[in-house]
Amino acid sequence: MKTMLSTDVGGPETLALSDMQSPEPGKNQVRIKVHAAGVNFPDTLIIRDLYQMKPPRPFAPGGEISGEVDALGEAVTNLKVGDRVLGMIGFGGFATEVVADANRVVKIPDNMPYDEAACFVLTYGTSHHALKDRANIQAGETLLILGAAGGVGVAAIELGKAAGAKVIAAVSSEEKAQFCRDLGADETLIYSRDMSDRATQKEFSTQIKALSGSDGVDVIYDAVGGDYAQPAVRSLAWKGRYLVVGFPAGIPSIPLNLTLLKGCQIVGVFWGAHTVREPQNHAENMGDLFRLYREGKIKPRISANYPLDKAGDALQLLQDRKVLGKVVVTMD
Repeated sequence: MKTMLSTDVGGPETLALSDMQSPEPGKNQVRIKVHAAGVNFPDTLIIRDLYQMKPPRPFAPGGEISGEVDALGEAVTNLKVGDRVLGMIGFGGFATEVVADANRVVKIPDNMPYDEAACFVLTYGTSHHALKDRANIQAGETLLILGAAGGVGVAAIELGKAAGAKVIAAVSSEEKAQFCRDLGADETLIYSRDMSDRATQKEFSTQIKALSGSDGVDVIYDAVGGDYAQPAVRSLAWKGRYLVVGFPAGIPSIPLNLTLLKGCQIVGVFWGAHTVREPQNHAENMGDLFRLYREGKIKPRISANYPLDKAGDALQLLQDRKVLGKVVVTMD
């Protein structure tokens, strides 16, 4: 098998294409011939030892994959050789073969392409858990999405619209704003790439409130963090919910007096832990997502496709925040 390995702590340029022995599945595991691997922001962190998961080196990044089962370990009864599947594996996906726990592998619809399957679970799973389970979003509410043109942001746009919310997509360029409008966002807002100035933050809050058409937004989906968080929280309506999703712009500092003044909630979204701690709820959510996919209400938007030996370039594109929708690495 071939794989892109992280052998030293560092950026995408440190990955190296390598040959390895094909892995054998153990008890309750399957081996998957990988056709595609999704590229996600945690992949840029894990190779720098900045993610909560720190696998021993050498390892391949790549937490979500799709392909077909080609070997079964002992005691596996829910899958068979030849099944088309997707899997959440944490790391190891930038490879032509992987071994995965059978309970982390899900069959995919016959008409679902492998590249879309490899970009499906993490983004839509995160956003569905955030909006449904953590925010309890309701039809008619207003949803603000920071970083709306990225993978989880795109999923949040589609899922917010499917829930009947008014969606405001906040992004860093007109190109990204048009992309979000094409996806169905009701309003778009282009924010400054430098939000460190207090006057810029105040203007950002004012723009959000103007677009919300009310006393503020009901739900904020923050996949950016940094200096964008505080002005966003200031734009919340009474009893609003601020969803903590990610921090590519840095971990924010939010004055807790704002939560008192607005009666609002700051809610953490840790989808990976949710899938382990609440497997029944996760299974129900996956059923929701495959139904919405079949109905045509959600569909991964893949803007770039890289071969395995260029996986580092895919990570660099994501790291530079130049991605619209999703990036995928394909093995075929």
